Amino acid sequence: MTEYLQGPLPARHGFFTRLGGVSQGYYGSLNCSFTSDDATHVRVNRATVAAALGATRAELLGLQQVHGVDVVTVTEGWPEGDGPRADAFVTRTPGLLLGIITADCAPVLFASANGVVGAAHAGWRGAVAGVLEATIAAMRALGAEEISAVVGPCIHQASYEVAADLRDSVLARARGDARFFSAGTPGHWWFDLPGYCLSRLEHAGAKAHTLGVDTCAEEARFFSYRRKSLRAEPVTGHQISVVCS
Repeated sequence: MTEYLQGPLPARHGFFTRLGGVSQGYYGSLNCSFTSDDATHVRVNRATVAAALGATRAELLGLQQVHGVDVVTVTEGWPEGDGPRADAFVTRTPGLLLGIITADCAPVLFASANGVVGAAHAGWRGAVAGVLEATIAAMRALGAEEISAVVGPCIHQASYEVAADLRDSVLARARGDARFFSAGTPGHWWFDLPGYCLSRLEHAGAKAHTLGVDTCAEEARFFSYRRKSLRAEPVTGHQISVVCS
C-alpha cells in the first residue's frame, strides 16, 4: 500500500515512503529516481505517486538535482526527465506537481495560502549555501505572503556522523551553528540536519515544522544513502516528496 506523510501545509502534498511500488531488489519498492533502476518500474511508481494526490504522471515535474542553490520558477510543465539542473522550484500555476527526490537529504515543501508553492532539496551543501532562503525569496517574488514550510523525512543527528569538512563549512558561515553538532568519535561530530534546516527557515521568515522522521533509522519505510554506504551496498532507491499547486 502506498504511504505518504503530511505536515501543516495549506496545499495538497505528500512525503512518500518507499512502500507501495513495483521496483525490485535494492530499489524495492516505490523508487522514484531513474538512476540505474528499470525505467518502466519508475514510471509506474511515479504514476502511483501522482494518482495518490489526484493527478497524473505527466503533471509530476522533477529536477536534475545537483546540491546547489538554483531555484526555477515554473510556469508550465516539461517532458519527464527533462527538468533543469537546480535544487528547488516554485510555481503559482495551477495543476502542477513539484517533486523532490531524496535518500537522506532533507526534502522541504513550501506553501502559502494564496496558492504559491515550492519544493527544495536540502543536502548539507545546499542548506549551508542558502537553497532554503533562495526558495522563499522566489516564492515571495511570485506574491507569496505568509509561507509555511515542512522539513520531511531525512537523516537525523543520531544517524549522521560527519567529518571536519562538513562542520568547518557550517561554522564558516556562522560560528553559533556549533549548536547543531555533538561530539562523535575523534575528528567526527553528529550533525542535526533537520534542526539546521528548521533554523534557517525560521530565520528567513517561514512558519516552519519538521516531521521528525529519520530515514537512516527506518529501513522498512525509507531509502537511505548513508545506510547503503555503511553496508557497502551497490545502489539504493530514492523516495519522493511532492507539493501540488
